[in-house]
Amino acid sequence: MSVRFEVNGKSVSVDVSPRTTLADCLRHELHLTGTHVGCEHGVCGACTVIVNGDAVRSCLMLAVQANGAKVTTVEGLSPEEGLSPLQTAFKTHHALQCGFCTPGMLTTIHALLSEEPNADEDRIRDVISGNLCRCTGYITIVEAAMDARASYQQSRGDKE
Repeated sequence: MSVRFEVNGKSVSVDVSPRTTLADCLRHELHLTGTHVGCEHGVCGACTVIVNGDAVRSCLMLAVQANGAKVTTVEGLSPEEGLSPLQTAFKTHHALQCGFCTPGMLTTIHALLSEEPNADEDRIRDVISGNLCRCTGYITIVEAAMDARASYQQSRGDKE
């Protein structure tokens, strides 16, 4: 099946079998390997991408369901000139260790702060509770998210 959608601001068209997951399409057809596949059951959150503004488990979504959608992967979070404020906060707070969960954490937190730039620590913890990390204990991830809020608040203020 031919599927057309936007990935990280670029239009793509791929031929996939009807049962190909979005995660596999991104990784194997489009070579966007930042999206990690962990449990393949939607439990770990490593495969989280943003589809039309919402954080979505790409291992549970078929590529054909993305037809006409706007998809943002972790690669799409970085501006051309370097790291995004959220990525910079992750670096500053050492919010990653092995890095396997990091793409899913970044996309999940980006989706949250894009909608709720004033999210408090409890809200951040609640939202990332669906993303499993076996290395950091979440403390530094939450600190990074809290630190990045100002850039989302500022960005949202510019739009309003």
